[in-house]
Amino acid sequence: MIKVLNLYSGIGGNRKLWENVEVTAVENNPKIAKIYKDFFPDDKVVVDDAHQYLVKNYQDFDFIWSSPPCPSHSKIRNIAGVGRGQNKPIFPDMRLYEEIIFLKQCFMSGGVKWKGKYVVENVVSYYKPLITPLKLNNHYFWSNFNITNINFNSRNITGNIKDMARIKGIDLTGITIPIRKDTLLRNCLLPELGKHVFDCAFKEKQAIL
Repeated sequence: MIKVLNLYSGIGGNRKLWENVEVTAVENNPKIAKIYKDFFPDDKVVVDDAHQYLVKNYQDFDFIWSSPPCPSHSKIRNIAGVGRGQNKPIFPDMRLYEEIIFLKQCFMSGGVKWKGKYVVENVVSYYKPLITPLKLNNHYFWSNFNITNINFNSRNITGNIKDMARIKGIDLTGITIPIRKDTLLRNCLLPELGKHVFDCAFKEKQAIL
């Protein structure tokens, strides 16, 4: 069983198709965390600051997936919002690069025994990335394993809730939450992409299992 830390888990789009895993999901919004728990009752769900949870617990896991908050990096927000005067400029949230550097250091540093796999995911940014990522399916990925290219672009959805729920296989019918459901669904990674990245990390081990 692969021990997985799923940081900034949201409602779990990236996690939906993982198999043979023991998952700890960290989400700071208790109402979103409850939806995740309803979808994945066997996962351990922690309502906490994912950034701090990472630094305290990284060595306890075989695989870490982190998707730090993305709006401050988003090309779409910058062009459609700031560029057209709809949103005020904000500082980029540098937790993204803190975690990339931290995880790379933990894996590479000779004095640290942790040999896990990690991936940090985010949106395509409006600025040139400070650390070069892999661009895949309109996402950026930073990892310590090779992620093979795959095209899910034809599955991208920016439409209504019904379409997004169908494409991502996530039904929010009957769920009441003071957050727009289209935002929750849009923030969900396409489950097939989440599975592809996970399988790239454990290709040999999954074959054995």
